[in-house]
Amino acid sequence: MKIVIHPAIDADRLARLNLAATPALLVNAPDEQTAMLEAADADAFLGKITPAILASAQRLHWVQAFTASLEHYLFPALAEHPCVLTNMRGLFSDVIADQVMGYVICFARNLHIYIRNQSEAKWEPVGGERARVSFAAGPGVVNPIDLAHRHLSDQTLGVVGFGAIGTEVARRAKAFGMRVVAIDPLKTEPTWDVEWVRPPNRLADLLAESDYVVIAAPHTPATAKMFGREQFRQMKRSAYFINVGRGAIVDLAGLTDALRAGDLAGAALDVFEVEPLPADHPLWGLPNVILTPHVAGYSPRIAERHLEVMVENLRRFVRDEPLLNVVDKTAWF
Repeated sequence: MKIVIHPAIDADRLARLNLAATPALLVNAPDEQTAMLEAADADAFLGKITPAILASAQRLHWVQAFTASLEHYLFPALAEHPCVLTNMRGLFSDVIADQVMGYVICFARNLHIYIRNQSEAKWEPVGGERARVSFAAGPGVVNPIDLAHRHLSDQTLGVVGFGAIGTEVARRAKAFGMRVVAIDPLKTEPTWDVEWVRPPNRLADLLAESDYVVIAAPHTPATAKMFGREQFRQMKRSAYFINVGRGAIVDLAGLTDALRAGDLAGAALDVFEVEPLPADHPLWGLPNVILTPHVAGYSPRIAERHLEVMVENLRRFVRDEPLLNVVDKTAWF
């Protein structure tokens, strides 16, 4: 049995994979030409396979992508090939969910505004000119400052894409006492952490009910441009929009127009149609927007998790056991 790796990996990681793959032969190909030649009689390929490499492979049974997202990985010949494709989904779920809740808390407590005010030494509670107004109003009296700071357990969070990331987002939201609803193309049964899960054609229901809408879906043919001006009009004007899925899911021009028109309260984005987001894009100047540079999946734990998936899948492959993270190539996930 022969397994080709490309791009080449470091010696320590290669040693771990060799132990898992015994007695198979691992070839750590340093360049695409070598990978193409070695793939001719390879049983499996780990890494970035290209059309040329695939065309040279005569007996390929398994391809392991080094990434979770596949929109820049899949190509027609690979989608049609009988080989099994696996990816790296599940590595980032808790990390990205933590960032989502960071956005939610920022918006609920107006931290995004107070951080900006701090740079100007500006003491001004959101909803009122002076903090002492809330105390002067008297016991039991709700004033503008109170209303401007949200109570999370009164809020509904809607998750678009209830896979590994969406599930972790729901788990954290429930820990804050939030009501959670979701849509997903595969899951339709509610679990302990969501009130309901409905198919994508019920997106309007989720938008109408949610105070926070979180995109945790992959980029697929079905999700491209899923959110445009029409969808933002269906949200509550007091709702916030959060995207940690893929930039191609959201029409940024439509989102910008919606924010300027007051169709929603604000947005937090970690992914964008074009990255880096151009310096002259109007989203940079909107005070109700949080922009982060595609960092939601960063963590010191990711590298070790990545290696463990490769080790386990190699071990399973050489023993003819079911593989982890098998992809539906026609759906891109």
